[in-house]
Amino acid sequence: MTRFFTLCAFVFISFAAPVTAQEGGGVSSGEKIMSPEAFEAYVSGTTLYFNQRGAPYGAEQYLEDRRVIWTFLDGRCERGAWFSEGDTICFAYETQSSPQCWNFLEKSGERRARVIGADPANDLVVVGQDKSTLSCPGPGVGVSYSPTARR
Repeated sequence: MTRFFTLCAFVFISFAAPVTAQEGGGVSSGEKIMSPEAFEAYVSGTTLYFNQRGAPYGAEQYLEDRRVIWTFLDGRCERGAWFSEGDTICFAYETQSSPQCWNFLEKSGERRARVIGADPANDLVVVGQDKSTLSCPGPGVGVSYSPTARR
């Protein structure tokens, strides 16, 4: 009887262990998914800069109350918020109809963001972090506006 309970405890612990691999575009060997708590501690009050496939891709500023500002580095910004669902970090932006969820991963000191189910070749790689605010002048800055004159 003791062996049975020991075996049951072993099986339960084995399946309750942290997730380190997922099917289809999941996590590879050695990558560790950041928990929402670890993610929040890492990003709060900072701006992260991302590359994709070796080229600059975008930046995101993490504000209080899990609010965010994202830019593709083109001067336009999207405001939103992040929330967690299990170990995934989801972002909902004002301009999008549905949230997009990611795993934030750590491996050998490198941090990456991977859309759930996506090919790891499309990961966003964190290449910088600081406390700078994003510049979001938006389109049309410097263009003067004058209403149509009445005749």
